[in-house]
Amino acid sequence: MSDKQKRILCVVGTRPEAIKMAPVILALRAAPWAQVRVLATAQHRQMLDQVLEVFGIVPDVDMNIMRPNQTLSELTARLLGELDGVLADEQPDVLLVQGDTTTVMTAAMAAFYRRIAVGHVEAGLRTGDIQNPFPEEMNRLVAGRLSRWHFAPTAGSRDNLLREGFDPASVHVTGNTVIDALMNVVDRDLAPPVGVAEQERLVLVTAHRRENFGAPFRGVCRAIRAVADGHDDVRILYPVHPNPNVSAVAHEVLANHPRITLCAPLDYLPFVAAMKRAYLILTDSGGVQEEAPALGKPVLVMRRETERPEAVAEGVVKLVGPDYDAIVTEAGRLLSDPVAYATMAKGVSPYGDGNAAQRIVSILQHDLLG
Repeated sequence: MSDKQKRILCVVGTRPEAIKMAPVILALRAAPWAQVRVLATAQHRQMLDQVLEVFGIVPDVDMNIMRPNQTLSELTARLLGELDGVLADEQPDVLLVQGDTTTVMTAAMAAFYRRIAVGHVEAGLRTGDIQNPFPEEMNRLVAGRLSRWHFAPTAGSRDNLLREGFDPASVHVTGNTVIDALMNVVDRDLAPPVGVAEQERLVLVTAHRRENFGAPFRGVCRAIRAVADGHDDVRILYPVHPNPNVSAVAHEVLANHPRITLCAPLDYLPFVAAMKRAYLILTDSGGVQEEAPALGKPVLVMRRETERPEAVAEGVVKLVGPDYDAIVTEAGRLLSDPVAYATMAKGVSPYGDGNAAQRIVSILQHDLLG
């Protein structure tokens, strides 16, 4: 490493982190001033690995942190201890984290204890309710307080940070790197992961939020089945998260329906293909709320709050909560009313133009090298 190079350690733990951090890693690799290292905590093992492979990224350090049935407290404690050892070995000038996972929070804490500057990609997302989403809202609050650079995806996220008293000079609106990643792959020849007849309308479902476990999630599944029952030309594809709180209920309520396909979580490229083929998307995922509008797909969000209000304001995403009646009513409206559907299928992208990663790299270069 030359005297002018800076050592940047990029941390990824889950599939969404890998998708959104990959463009930043690739942009840093192309910057002669940066020596890039990638640390994988593997908070999501298989789902993380396949995303990194799509973008040609091999971790330099792999912690393989997950254990069966570990609690959040156990995961946090193990991450914090092991991350401290990695930082002692790596001695980075900058640690970059993305989003709001337990990996993000603990990596920011470990870096703070060693006085390493932290950059937070996708900073400033807020619901205002520390319990929703749980534990993500708390994770991003903690990571934000420990960060030197706040790379906000939207002006609304920037405003959240400024209201909380962050130095305006530390807050930068960059766009969301998820759009960079999507634009990198969307034009590839992607085949849908399941057979869908030409006349069928595909409804893509993702649902796994911890705060919906129990009765709310059972209501979500009942609503999904009702949507299938109410529309003979609809095929529902639901890649089911392996968490037993999700998979057990999903299979109990939704299995054996002729037009509902339950499958294992999809790799990134097949999932993008499914979004492209979908007529409508029902989700509680954050990233899908950002990606689907750029593809012109209406989204019903099965959560009570969202930290991504921009697409709601644009009219291309609607909050329905984990509420049986609201899900069935709103999905039915979009499947039955062409005017209502066209109003939401506008193809707007409030989360970026595909150049977020390059903006992040330029900001770091300016601040680190002058």
